[in-house]
Amino acid sequence: MPSYRSLFSDLCRRGPVRMLWRVGGTIRGRIFLASLMLSAITAILGGYAAIGIATTGQLADKTYDRSLMSINYARAASADFAAIQAAVARARLATDPGERRAQEARVNALVQSFEEDLAIAEERAQSTRAAAESAAAKEALSHWLAARREFGTGPQTADVWQALDAHASVVEQHIDLLINFTAGDGFSYRQAARALVARDVRLSMAATVFAILLSGIIAFLLSRQIVRPVAEASAVATRIAAGDLAVPVPEGGADEFGALLRAMDGMRSNIRAMMQEEVSQRRSAQGLLADAVQGSNEGIVVADAGGRIVMANARFADLLGLEPEKVAGGNIADARGSVLADTLIAMRANGTSAVERHAADGRWLRISRSPTRDGGFVAVCSDISRLKKQEDQLKRSNLQLDAALSNMLQGLCLFDAEGGLLVHNRRFCDMFGIEYGTLHPGMRLRAISSVVAAGSAFDDARALDLLLEQEDLLRAGASGALCRTIRGDMVVSVRQQPTAEGGWIATYEDVTQRFEAEARIITMARRDALTGLANRMVFSERLEDAAARLENGSGFAILCLDLDRFKEVNDTFGHPVGDALLRGVAERLQSCLRETDLLARLGGDEFAIVQSGPCPREDAVALATRLIEMFEQPFHLEDQVVAVGVSVGISLAPEHGSDPDTLLKCADLALYRAKGGGRGGWSFFDEEMDLELRKRRALENDLRLAIAHGELEVYFQPIVNLAHHRVSCCEALLRWKHPERGYVSPAEFIPLAEETGAIGAIGEWVLRRACREAASWPDGIGVAVNVSAAQFRNAAVVRAVMEALTESGLPAYRLELEITESVLLTDNVATLATLHTLKRLGVRVAMDDFGTGYSSLSYLQSFPFDKIKIDQSFVRNLDITASSRLIVRSVVGLGRSLGMTVTAEGIETEAQMEHLRLEGCDEAQGYLFSRPVPAAGIHALFDRLRRQAA
Repeated sequence: MPSYRSLFSDLCRRGPVRMLWRVGGTIRGRIFLASLMLSAITAILGGYAAIGIATTGQLADKTYDRSLMSINYARAASADFAAIQAAVARARLATDPGERRAQEARVNALVQSFEEDLAIAEERAQSTRAAAESAAAKEALSHWLAARREFGTGPQTADVWQALDAHASVVEQHIDLLINFTAGDGFSYRQAARALVARDVRLSMAATVFAILLSGIIAFLLSRQIVRPVAEASAVATRIAAGDLAVPVPEGGADEFGALLRAMDGMRSNIRAMMQEEVSQRRSAQGLLADAVQGSNEGIVVADAGGRIVMANARFADLLGLEPEKVAGGNIADARGSVLADTLIAMRANGTSAVERHAADGRWLRISRSPTRDGGFVAVCSDISRLKKQEDQLKRSNLQLDAALSNMLQGLCLFDAEGGLLVHNRRFCDMFGIEYGTLHPGMRLRAISSVVAAGSAFDDARALDLLLEQEDLLRAGASGALCRTIRGDMVVSVRQQPTAEGGWIATYEDVTQRFEAEARIITMARRDALTGLANRMVFSERLEDAAARLENGSGFAILCLDLDRFKEVNDTFGHPVGDALLRGVAERLQSCLRETDLLARLGGDEFAIVQSGPCPREDAVALATRLIEMFEQPFHLEDQVVAVGVSVGISLAPEHGSDPDTLLKCADLALYRAKGGGRGGWSFFDEEMDLELRKRRALENDLRLAIAHGELEVYFQPIVNLAHHRVSCCEALLRWKHPERGYVSPAEFIPLAEETGAIGAIGEWVLRRACREAASWPDGIGVAVNVSAAQFRNAAVVRAVMEALTESGLPAYRLELEITESVLLTDNVATLATLHTLKRLGVRVAMDDFGTGYSSLSYLQSFPFDKIKIDQSFVRNLDITASSRLIVRSVVGLGRSLGMTVTAEGIETEAQMEHLRLEGCDEAQGYLFSRPVPAAGIHALFDRLRRQAA
């Protein structure tokens, strides 16, 4: 086995090792070898640490940048979904169209943010199961949005709300699963990182101990070679650093320390030369400083302990009011009388460092003074006149803002991004019962709550609860509105919104009067506004109570009353007299009743009475007789004598039934019998009426099934343009072919459909069928569809029109909706809003049967109809009465003035058509051109009328 010495000799004979050995023969070589060894040790330790840190960093990246960031973005998506639900609720409740559009735009933006947050969470998670839950959450949101759109167009039923809640639960479930899966992955990465760190710590500690021992040995060997030469060089360097440039520098040898001593000798010479150059540069700098002082816009002066001016610039001389050559070398006391000199003397006496003075020439000066080490001072004087002017303007603006805030009717609080109070007004303090000066800027909402709790003049904790609710909203990062009673006599509405700077603003409005008005409205909702009697809702409740007591053996009677000749009074004397008559009728009817009887106005001139008692038939006969006798005397109203009668229909419970609706229908049928037998009479319900009722019910059931059985048909009657002799439109007319009764008159089944509510489904079917047929007609021919008042009550007509146009592809301008004045009678505001919506869709709207109502002109003024149709009752008498011709002429002129098309109905003779053409009527419709024809024959009709026009 070879010895270590022989192995070392063999290594030395090789090139690189020999070179290192030679280099190690010098101090620099030994240092180099020691450094090389220490560097190798450091490199090994650093490389191992770098590898461990990189691996740990990757795991930390997966734990934080991937898993934790994925969780944050998933939670952000959950917050976005909550904001979407809030925005949808606000849009549903908003009455302002602009607010509704803003909330719809916010919903769209939040949906996009939701999808982006889920995409980032999925990318950060890098997990197959997390990606699956992200995709499922997006799909669930799409289902929720689809359900929401159905909610927006359909009625607000419990099923729709449950469907929305179900879809929302699915979205939240998938987001929670995404968070849980991502958290599980992060936990796995964290455990791996901890194990790796523990292993690296143990290995690093062992390697560090070894490196420390090896480094110590190398340092000890190296220090023995360089300690004495370094000590000599250090002593020389210390004396040179202390400023002893005459210190002798020993001569060194040929090694590195000798070179170092020779370099130190050269350094000493260089330092001496540099000091001389520094003195020269300092003198130059002083000159530059003097130039800078002279060119400054500020007045600058340097004075010694005796007040003599050592240096001053021209600006200071100008402010002092002296020539520059008189200032240098002078004394500050020599310029007494000037504002600047007097101020500097006073500042030196009282030790003031900075003051502001108003000069006699109107300028404002800011003077700052700093003492020097020799007892003198340096003073700087600035002209701040412009700054003072700006401060005055700002003060005036603040005063105006304070005045505006103080005179606001609403309370206001503005907070910064950190939640500190910036601005509040006196109205806020008054609302919460605290003194105006108790709040100060920087207070947080919790501190304000404490002030309210401690200093409120009102012993009411509800104001504090309101502030705490606001704090909960801020903690959730949400805006919103609250409405709470904070005192026994005040209801406050709070609106809390973020600001562009990251803070938020809250306004507090006293809505006590509004709430009291709403309470009065709720009370009035159970009373008829005109007569003060109970309305239909109260009547139905009393009827239900009476029906529930039938089991105890107590019967009751229902009396339906209708005024005779009431319409004549309205038409003759006008509505004010008609309203006064109804009030007088209510008083007379009430005077005939007992305290246990209930009188209600059901609408128009219809009244109803619920009469309970042991002998319902006898009591009802006596009451009906009294009522009819009471109306034998005329009414004296507004200098008018008005005579009306009353007809009474009576039904008895349990003799005629126990169901309230059935009994009311029986009484109504009896009323029709009483009016048919002569006005001013009464009648009981009997079996014959019951037979009619059963026939009516059978017809109702058949009507409900008519669409499904294909019994309904749509016929079309052309409307001809009189100027061009061509068909411009066709009116869609509904026909019912009953399998047993044959064709049923529309005058019979249309009112029945409106009464039973079937008119909605029937009307939508007619609309879709008419649009589908019209889509195949020539482009210049439109279709007119009648829309009843019942279809407007449920506000579904807009949706039906949009669906019919979409399904058929018919342009909106080719669809014309015909309405009568009865559509506008019930809810004028809501109906006009629906009509304007249809108008914006491009659909034409026509007023049918114009001239037969009592307020047509007011309706023409409230809505821009495209067409008015003259009722056939005026056209039929054109050849007979001059009044009909005058009415037609007036209507045509009115339509021309308002820019509306005028169509005449019921044209049967050439003479009628010619007269209408001469009067300037635009369109005509009637048997002269064609009777209504089925859809299959409409094209043949177009061809025939085209040939006739040619």
